[in-house]
Amino acid sequence: MVLEGYRDRVAPYVARLARPFLAWRPDRISWLAFGLAAAAGALAALVRWTTPLLFLAVAALIFLTGLFDVLDGAVARATQRTSARGDFLDHVLDRYADFLIVVGIAISGFVDPLLALFALASLLLASYMGTQAQAVGQGRLYSGALSRADRLVVLTLATLLEFDLALPWPWAPTAPWVRFHLYGVSFTVIDVALLYVIIGSQWTAIARARRVYSALRST
Repeated sequence: MVLEGYRDRVAPYVARLARPFLAWRPDRISWLAFGLAAAAGALAALVRWTTPLLFLAVAALIFLTGLFDVLDGAVARATQRTSARGDFLDHVLDRYADFLIVVGIAISGFVDPLLALFALASLLLASYMGTQAQAVGQGRLYSGALSRADRLVVLTLATLLEFDLALPWPWAPTAPWVRFHLYGVSFTVIDVALLYVIIGSQWTAIARARRVYSALRST
């Protein structure tokens, strides 16, 4: 799953979605995306003391986080208000947004804490390698096995599935399907999603590091 490769194909649709927000400052949209991520993390944490049915709202908020994270750049380009300051703010807020979402999901009790810790470290490493390439003059890297857009889609689908499994379907067992068991291992859908994030993010981080290192050796 590498949604970054479809950036050019979806650009016309993103531009159309950005039209209602052209009067907004791009930094306001960045802050809105961050606020949605913070709300997603808070609601995910509340699942621990309420109900997994909240995961429906969490999924919607994560999806909107990704949408507005795309729109801030589209608005900046369309209104010719791109700037290094805005770009820096966007990336700072993105990292804190990732942190709040994963921590909120970890608090929910629907994921192994170690998986959440490794997922957070892995996605931060992948993002760091992308921006570090720019810092050493190689341009920012968005390529890799798992981009930020991919991660948000994975988390959206995982939380949506957790909501669906918590519903009292007629074919479900007497209790909602919260955990699955395979070869003596107990896990949730979000466990699987974060394991995928760990593997994909580590692969991405290493691939980006190797690419930059090779490019520097030839300069």
